[in-house]
Amino acid sequence: IFECDNAECPRPQRYRATGSNASDQFPCDRSGCVGQFHLLRHISFVDCPGHETFMAAMLNGAAVMDAALMIIAANEFCPQPQTYEHLAAVNIMNLKSILILQNKIDLVGQVKAEVQCEQIKSFIQDTNAKDAPIIPISAQLNCNMDAVCDFIVRKIPIPIRDFTSKPKMIIIRSFDVNKPGTDVDDLKGGIAGGSITQGVFKVNQTIEIRPGLIFKDNTGQLQCSPIKSKIVSLYAEKNTLDFAVPGGLIGIGTKIDPTLTRADRLVGQVLGETGSLSRIYIEITAKYFLLQRVVGVQSDSSNRNAKINKLSENEVLLINIGSLSTGGRVLRVKSDLVKIQLTKPVCADINEKLALSRRIDGHSRLIGWGEIRTGKEIEPQIDI
Repeated sequence: IFECDNAECPRPQRYRATGSNASDQFPCDRSGCVGQFHLLRHISFVDCPGHETFMAAMLNGAAVMDAALMIIAANEFCPQPQTYEHLAAVNIMNLKSILILQNKIDLVGQVKAEVQCEQIKSFIQDTNAKDAPIIPISAQLNCNMDAVCDFIVRKIPIPIRDFTSKPKMIIIRSFDVNKPGTDVDDLKGGIAGGSITQGVFKVNQTIEIRPGLIFKDNTGQLQCSPIKSKIVSLYAEKNTLDFAVPGGLIGIGTKIDPTLTRADRLVGQVLGETGSLSRIYIEITAKYFLLQRVVGVQSDSSNRNAKINKLSENEVLLINIGSLSTGGRVLRVKSDLVKIQLTKPVCADINEKLALSRRIDGHSRLIGWGEIRTGKEIEPQIDI
């Protein structure tokens, strides 16, 4: 996001958004303005699809967010079922910086837009978003997008980052960049993409990915073997970097066999400096909190599923920890603590947050959240 340095250039026209490959300075194109646009802030977006079947993707994305833009279609009733769930996830992750964008404003008249604006205000009044600005926009027509930049700059504070701790990244994508038929000598290692939560990564740094490869031993017990490699490249969109710091989405090129990274196979894992990552758990005990009602389900006297029942032993839930989505069987419930056996092992910290979802009417619905208190560890096997 750029800002014109001419004090007479009015808001919001003084703000402009471009791709990250733009020059750090260029002339303002407003008629009569002699100012220059200067780089003010560099941001990345995690797209969280609104459809209910993508709720796990939304919860995974929430793990790396500093703020949220809630996009609501002006030609639909508000709130939609998925809007409830997204806002509940924002509350769980305790995001304070929220902007609401009333999109497709070009498809409705003024009266209908104003009616929906009142619906939005009523919907958010008891949530973290109660003071969020509501900005009418048309993304297709590029209408009011400068106002969005204005509010991002003025309403969303730059987060305080930790540059001194050992580096750590939550992987939210991984892929193989090699095209079919590539010569063996030209093959490139796998790519891991995500958000750095702490520390600084550098080219040629040795790294470790946990849990790594997951397999069963001769007794049928799950085991894991962390993957070790070296950073060969760092990317922020189209820009190559010598080092990468917290904030934004970063692509890390490695020497890992690309078959291990293709098709998001590393999503849910954690990447960091060798020997510095957290422990790996296959069972967790968490302090949990249930929502009062199922978000995204119509609440009326005929729908018994709208009310959230207590957790019961042996039921299977969907657990989101960091960027990992996995099944979890409830082993024991005692007061506000629940012990869960995970389908996949997770590399996590004590007190890390998790989201709980339950299968209701054929869909996974967010029912609560928790914080990890302790767990049963897996001792890593021979490193790869």
